[in-house]
Amino acid sequence: MTLGPPPAVGDPDTVTLGRTAARAVMWNYISFASGKLLVLATMAVLARLLTPQEFGIVAFATVAINGLAVLKDLGLGGAVIQRRDDTEESAQTVYLLNLAMSVLLTAGTALAAPAVAAFFREPLVVPILRVLSFTFLLQALGAIHVVLLRRNLDFRRKLVPDIGQAVIKGVASVAFAVAGFGVWALVWGQLIGALAASILAWVVIPWKPRFRMHRRLVRPLMRFGMPLMLTDIQAAVWSNLDYIIVGRMLGDTALGVYTLAYRLPELLILSVWRVLAGAIFPFFSSIQRYPDLLRKGFLATIRYSQIVVVPLCVGLFITAEPAVRVLFGEQWLDAVPVLRLLAVFALVGSVGVNIGDVYKAIGRPDILAKLSALELTLLTPALILGARHGLVGVAAAHAAVATIDTTIRLTVARRFVDVTFRDIGRQLLPSLQAGAALAVVATGALWAASPAGPAAALAAAVVAGGAAYSLVLYRVDGEAVRRLAGWLRGHRTSPQPEEARP
Repeated sequence: MTLGPPPAVGDPDTVTLGRTAARAVMWNYISFASGKLLVLATMAVLARLLTPQEFGIVAFATVAINGLAVLKDLGLGGAVIQRRDDTEESAQTVYLLNLAMSVLLTAGTALAAPAVAAFFREPLVVPILRVLSFTFLLQALGAIHVVLLRRNLDFRRKLVPDIGQAVIKGVASVAFAVAGFGVWALVWGQLIGALAASILAWVVIPWKPRFRMHRRLVRPLMRFGMPLMLTDIQAAVWSNLDYIIVGRMLGDTALGVYTLAYRLPELLILSVWRVLAGAIFPFFSSIQRYPDLLRKGFLATIRYSQIVVVPLCVGLFITAEPAVRVLFGEQWLDAVPVLRLLAVFALVGSVGVNIGDVYKAIGRPDILAKLSALELTLLTPALILGARHGLVGVAAAHAAVATIDTTIRLTVARRFVDVTFRDIGRQLLPSLQAGAALAVVATGALWAASPAGPAAALAAAVVAGGAAYSLVLYRVDGEAVRRLAGWLRGHRTSPQPEEARP
């Protein structure tokens, strides 16, 4: 299979583009959310089979893997998505570069394993990290296939490797845990899931690499990819810095509790950020020459993402205790106050987070890199200071830095996207009004149903709060609800996203 050139289209139509973007986000969210719900179900089972300490030990190795993983792509996947020509040659070149980098990362991880184990003071990290290092090779086999699906906005087919990986990884991990493998249940599950994802990616898009390097494309691809890689490195440090600090300063049991506490906001809320980035970046790239459409798209993504994010954050804050009891069991109750603060962090940090996709789409990833560096500069001392007050201090540091970072991010956006704080406030107001109604109703339902047990209280709060949110949202912003429903029901028409064709 080769990749055809972009179809010729006229000036974009706003309604059609809105429908295309909405459907891309919908399928990407279905793919991501389905996989993460399966992960959540797996975690709920494993939380009863493994101890917080065992989760913490594997998290030590996972931190190292995640930190090195940003180098495997060199930012070139984003370059393939952003380019409007030479797609086939770019994909072939990037595939070879990814394979070469994965070999280096596997070898480098094996060599670095003793140093990582010494840092965390846990000898078992050495064999675990060396086995997990093979995920680099397994993921590289199907990485470009996933990039091409994203470039084509074909998130419906991307559902197959995403769901397949979650199912196979979950079944394998639980089976190994039941068999008594302990920490190794998580390790072997991770490897088997990575292999399954690559195999399924080849199945849904049978693009075949020719192992040919187009040297003339290396420099322009790297020119675009390097700032993205720097941003990815900063994002990886941001994503893992709290794990590193908790593991080093508070130990493996605390890291196990923190890992599980972070899991719920990550699966339910932070996933919305990643879903938007996965679908909106290629969409914004397709309209990069139309500043007014980019501005409207940026504001629209704030409006519609907050419709999803606000009820999740508010609901998670209110139902943290029964949710932990029902999903993970009594041994994880230390995660409850951490979970509540992380819900606040997720809500504040989600506002306008997609502005980075605009910068990438217009060929200015350097702006995103600078903002990410500033955030990391603020976050590092805040987390170290917070860790001196335990896990609650770490979560509070996240919330405080997110408030500062969001303010800076939106201030910069005013210049590059031509928006005002009033414009942004208008997008946020309906969700916040409906969220306030959710908070009042869900709190009352939780209190009234608490004598019946945590499961009944959780169900009552979710149902009552969700109903209140939906009713108020429809009353204050019925247009957005109707438009979103219409986009998701509508048929996609031209301009079509670029399709891979034989």
